Amino acid sequence: MPDTPFRPSLWRDRRFAILLALGFSAGLPLPLVAGQVLRQWFSESNLSLGAIGMTTLIGLAYANKFLWSPALDAVPPPVGRLGRRRGWLLPIQAALLLAIAAVALTDPLTGAAATIAIAVLVAFLSASQDIVIDALRIEMLEEREQAYGLAAYVWGYRLALLAAGAGTLFLVAPLGWGGAYAATALLMLVGMAATLLAREPEARTMAAIGFAARLRAAVVEPFADLTRRPLWLAILLFVGLFKLGEALAGIMTTPFYRSLGFTREDVAAVATVFGLCATLGGALAGGWLVARIGTAPALVLTGLTQMLSNLMYVALAHAGHSMPMLWAQVGVENFTDGLADAAFVTYLSSLTNIRFTATQYALLSSLAAVPLRTLGASSGWIAEALGWSDFFLLTTAAALPAMAIMIFLLRRLPPPVRGHAIP
Repeated sequence: MPDTPFRPSLWRDRRFAILLALGFSAGLPLPLVAGQVLRQWFSESNLSLGAIGMTTLIGLAYANKFLWSPALDAVPPPVGRLGRRRGWLLPIQAALLLAIAAVALTDPLTGAAATIAIAVLVAFLSASQDIVIDALRIEMLEEREQAYGLAAYVWGYRLALLAAGAGTLFLVAPLGWGGAYAATALLMLVGMAATLLAREPEARTMAAIGFAARLRAAVVEPFADLTRRPLWLAILLFVGLFKLGEALAGIMTTPFYRSLGFTREDVAAVATVFGLCATLGGALAGGWLVARIGTAPALVLTGLTQMLSNLMYVALAHAGHSMPMLWAQVGVENFTDGLADAAFVTYLSSLTNIRFTATQYALLSSLAAVPLRTLGASSGWIAEALGWSDFFLLTTAAALPAMAIMIFLLRRLPPPVRGHAIP
């Protein structure tokens, strides 16, 4: 029987179980050092909103990982007997486990600088792990299997967001913050076991290319190709600004919820668990919408709903400690973010040159993260100066420049093909 994408035996292949576990390993560090869990810890330690906003800079490694990715191809791995990919991956994962455990030994109340410094190290190691896992995933599968491998990886990643997000927050009550972080660090053993069980892919020709040539092929040539496009600067401005309003609002959600009297358990159950479910539902609906009406109309419609959803924060600020309004705000905001992400990802994909698909997509998606990791750092000071209602009104208005550029681009340079559903 010939192989087909729907052949049941495909899913019994152990490589997909390994990719599920590696996706789990990739997603685990994010909430702990560059997401909601760390900001909850800082909020409960009564750090200022300005200090909490600055935590977004911890995640700069995620937005710039393409800069050192060629080194992980060109430099021999520390554990050479495991091969080029696994020889890098296992020591990075071991270092991640120890670094996350080291975060558990700090206390933001008495030494926030130490917590942030170790969190920066965790983010760098996590971004490095992402580079190697992506390479391993691509090299260990045939072209017809790539979509299934990516699906397994993504679901593992999403499970990790739940385990490290809601799971860690629920563990704080019985174990304390240090114990919760230490327990979550042990979950890195899942990824380490998957690395040991994986088979090293055959070496590719690119491994023999020098570092300078890899850097040029991985960064310089794809970026140069983008700059030869019509209206390339407007395209890059749009990509960089599209998530600005969402980024400014999202960073302040944890201290905002705390200021209204919502507990850690409320945040874990509603903002983390229910919020992720709403995002997934929005992504599925967005994929259907893109396939139904096309990329350009979907991008306009979902961009508008993403912008207006920030007004739900204003409604919650006026409602105060209201659990029904919290459920409504989280549901609307996360669902519309999922909708917009589906259209945005499709648009980014349409911008890539077939010669540089993976690298240009990585560059564009990294650019999309820049507002979160840079301008987002000022969100705390802005919130302190304006108050919650005016701050969230500002985050709504912050989406207007991207909307204007988007409409201009879609009129001048419409996407070349109709969108496809996002898995």
